[in-house]
Amino acid sequence: PFPYNRESWLYKQLDAFLKSYDLTMDACFDDLPPKGQEEFKYGGRETLTFSYTNQDGETKTYQRQFEGLVPMTKRRYEEAWTEKMKESLSNYLIEKPCPVCHGARLRPESLAFRVGGKNIAEISDMPVSELLPFLEKLELTDKEKIIADQILREVKSRLTFLSNVGLEYLTLSRGASTLSGGEAQRIRLATQIGSGLVGVLYILDEPSIGLHQRDNDKLLATLKGMRDLGNTLIVVEHDEDTIRSADWVVDIGPGAGENGGYVVAEGTPEDIKKSKKSITGAYLRGEKYIPLPEHRRKGNGLFLTIKGASEHNLKHINVSFPLGAFTVVTGESGSGKSTLVNEILYQGLSNIKNHTSYAEGQYDTMEGAEYVDKIIDIDQQPIGRTPRSNPATYTGVFNDIRELFSQTSEAKMRGYKPGRFSFNIKGGRCEACHGDGIIKIEMQFLSDVYVPCEVCHGARYNRETLEVRYKGKNISDVLNMTVDEAVPFFENHPRILRKLETLQEVGLGYIHLGQPATTMSGGEAQRVKLATELMRRGTGDTLYILDEPTTGLHTEDIRKLLIVLQKLVDQGNTVVVIEHNLDVVKVADYIIDLGPEGGDKGGEVVACGTPEDICRVKRSYTGQYLLPVMERTREVMKAHEND
Repeated sequence: PFPYNRESWLYKQLDAFLKSYDLTMDACFDDLPPKGQEEFKYGGRETLTFSYTNQDGETKTYQRQFEGLVPMTKRRYEEAWTEKMKESLSNYLIEKPCPVCHGARLRPESLAFRVGGKNIAEISDMPVSELLPFLEKLELTDKEKIIADQILREVKSRLTFLSNVGLEYLTLSRGASTLSGGEAQRIRLATQIGSGLVGVLYILDEPSIGLHQRDNDKLLATLKGMRDLGNTLIVVEHDEDTIRSADWVVDIGPGAGENGGYVVAEGTPEDIKKSKKSITGAYLRGEKYIPLPEHRRKGNGLFLTIKGASEHNLKHINVSFPLGAFTVVTGESGSGKSTLVNEILYQGLSNIKNHTSYAEGQYDTMEGAEYVDKIIDIDQQPIGRTPRSNPATYTGVFNDIRELFSQTSEAKMRGYKPGRFSFNIKGGRCEACHGDGIIKIEMQFLSDVYVPCEVCHGARYNRETLEVRYKGKNISDVLNMTVDEAVPFFENHPRILRKLETLQEVGLGYIHLGQPATTMSGGEAQRVKLATELMRRGTGDTLYILDEPTTGLHTEDIRKLLIVLQKLVDQGNTVVVIEHNLDVVKVADYIIDLGPEGGDKGGEVVACGTPEDICRVKRSYTGQYLLPVMERTREVMKAHEND
């Protein structure tokens, strides 16, 4: 965690500390005597003298005690004033159980009270699936029954609701920060069901996120139960089963972005199915569909094998990922998919290949890392946290556009270089808003309000820069173009055109080149990242990892996404996806199905092989739901062939 800058005062302090032991920066940690090692880690009492040159070029001499690596890292983490700095330092921190209470959180006096032989910490550490039967079998005296009756009824009722929404594998002591978005949403849902309110309007935004089809069935039954109590539910959803289960559907479209915003169809699912204008209806009636591949790839014969994976609930499993293939990791919520792919495969392989310092999950060995050239995790985190970040800057196409503007005769006459057309540096940008185009007004007790800049009116640039035009458009006009509009505009510039067409390929033709990153959904951000990777000249030995890339995507968007992922594999790369969506699962070359359930009942490899192989494994819940989808797709494909 020490900065690499030799002029930093931290570095000077470390240098002075080593000199006190007659050592230099080339020394190994083992060269320090035991006392020195302790001081290096936790700080020393002896006062050190070291010199430091400040920003004004003045050399100052300081005297202070060496702080020590551990307290220094902890202090810098707590004082970090940027998220990036905090994230960087978090790589050197791990969470460990408290040595006094051993994770129980309470004092011995509180833990002395027991119910059914267990204290409150032990009961909180039980998964819901075990806690319910434990409470049912409690042996109480007549007096205790009278006292506990109302309490037990409330506790059992709430636990039952958690079980009904597919969260029976969770423990009550589970940290909120470790929950997925879908799990947190279902806990809130269970809380509302438990309230037993009537006449309430509930709004749910994609409650099926992160849910296996088996859990989705439980969720739909719960939502119908809430409706039957006399409540109204409005659900934003792409999941086909949810759409078919609805009483009323409002279909917005017909396209996305500027091509959307209209009510294309509304009515019962049958009404939507009959609508010729609705893309959703076209998928419901089988007119549009995601076909099964003509053949499943076998891979290139090489494997990346993890042996003895035992992090969290993984049961010391061995898993092989075929290279040069499209692999999907499936399984119920909480079965260990994210642990295996993100914490062990990605972080472990990144530590080997990229020399990162992730706190990787536990495993014995990883074989085949030498066959992978590089590893890329394409997640749904924003492409930037400020309105300054946008698709044009993230993909690098803006560099080419600025270069093009600097080559115009007007720009050459004025001596403008590409930097003049950047809104991040002084010169061409509007200084009133520093190139943001908007001004943030901080409201003391309300959310911050953004208003267009009064000087540039949102254009980001000053008047002189906006006077330079290419084909009648200034740089601000170009940033306001959609990708679809920009493609014909830059048709004579292959470098720019190739990048724009890649954005079209991943289904982002509707987004604006200068659209602020803060206004983009997780699915859009992920596809911008995917397009950026496609723009690079690949080596053909890259491992791409995606965690539920279909989140927030319509079936039509999923179809486009799959074309891109299959294209990456056709180039010789390996794609590993964690996914529940059966349209993605059915087109995989290879499936690794974990389970059979979540939590303690998961963490095993239930089945491996092609989708056809998985369908034949009776123990696999994924196979049970995949089989009818595969059969239905074959029927639709056959019907289309006959037509």
